[in-house]
Amino acid sequence: MIATLIAGYAQADTIGDAVKSGTAYGDFRLRYESVDQDNAVDDATALTLRTKLGYTTAAVSGFSATLELEDNRIVAGEGDYTVGPAGYKPGEYSVIADPETTELDQAFVQYKGDMFTAKLGRQVLTYDGHRFVGHVGWRQDKQTFDGLSFSISPSKDLTVNYAYITQRNRIFAEAADEEVKDHLLNVSYTTPVGKLVAYSYRLKNDYGNDATMDTSGVSFTGAAGDDLKVLYSAEIATQSAEPNNTEFDADYHKLEGGVSASGITAKLGYEVLGSDDGNYGFLTPLATLHKFNGWADTFIFTPAGGLVDTYISVAGGLAGGKWMVVYHDFSADDDSSGVDNYGDEINAVYSKKFGKYYNAGIKYASYSADEFGVDTDKLWVWVGMSF
Repeated sequence: MIATLIAGYAQADTIGDAVKSGTAYGDFRLRYESVDQDNAVDDATALTLRTKLGYTTAAVSGFSATLELEDNRIVAGEGDYTVGPAGYKPGEYSVIADPETTELDQAFVQYKGDMFTAKLGRQVLTYDGHRFVGHVGWRQDKQTFDGLSFSISPSKDLTVNYAYITQRNRIFAEAADEEVKDHLLNVSYTTPVGKLVAYSYRLKNDYGNDATMDTSGVSFTGAAGDDLKVLYSAEIATQSAEPNNTEFDADYHKLEGGVSASGITAKLGYEVLGSDDGNYGFLTPLATLHKFNGWADTFIFTPAGGLVDTYISVAGGLAGGKWMVVYHDFSADDDSSGVDNYGDEINAVYSKKFGKYYNAGIKYASYSADEFGVDTDKLWVWVGMSF
């Protein structure tokens, strides 16, 4: 009995030490965004401050815990914008998807061993550059997931990731959170010439019409060379979706090549989010969508005719910072509706870190509509601090 009490006390003391020996972290981002669109609503402007504060305990027998809070506030009354899902000024202005909110961003218990890591609770999940699963960190309220995830690495080259999700915590505060039963499986293997990834993402809404979406695919990404590096990637996927008791099928494929030398990287890409005979376009609802298909966000939701994105990007360094310029040409995968050429877009960004804690940047997107959407210009300017 005495031994049991002593052991319990020792364990409690160990947990207390883990809490006291943990790590606090934070991130602050003040951002101005403007949206000018050729439509009936007013142009939008927003000045918002995103505050993120978190704490991770030290590990006890491989176990640790993380708690993270996130807050977004309009600054100086500069809030002339619309966030439809959050009910903020609906129909008045162009959309800027940054509602005011204070919420629990992450709260999970983690176990980490030599080859195995597991997390239970609210957490960030990202796979393969965010194309199918991401945290949408560009927005002021990022996307997280409630559920169980684990990662197994039986060797340095092989990693198996799996997650079971019970809730998607969207970027619109709590207004658009979704109760779901999602299964995410992602397996990667690193070879001498590149990384091979196979994945299967089975999504199901646990409300309303119980919509389902099953996506499976494979990708290969690599690079060769030293002073002149050649970059290459290819990906194919298939999707079966039943959004309203009607089944659709669509394909996805992407080819990208590039070169990197003397601090300059240039890429040429061809990405197709296919269509099911003009009735349904291939979707990636859990992705960090802003990262792909133009920063003007015209194609957040793939048109029924699908999307063909032919793009070229050039990136490099300047004055201690990083810059990138991207050109997109958009067209339909299926033009049976009579719509073929969607439009084109120019993107440009420059960002820089100052010392250990500070950063700033400016970013611009200009979409010129042809047969889809409206002309759109967006500008972002931000400063940040993290610790």
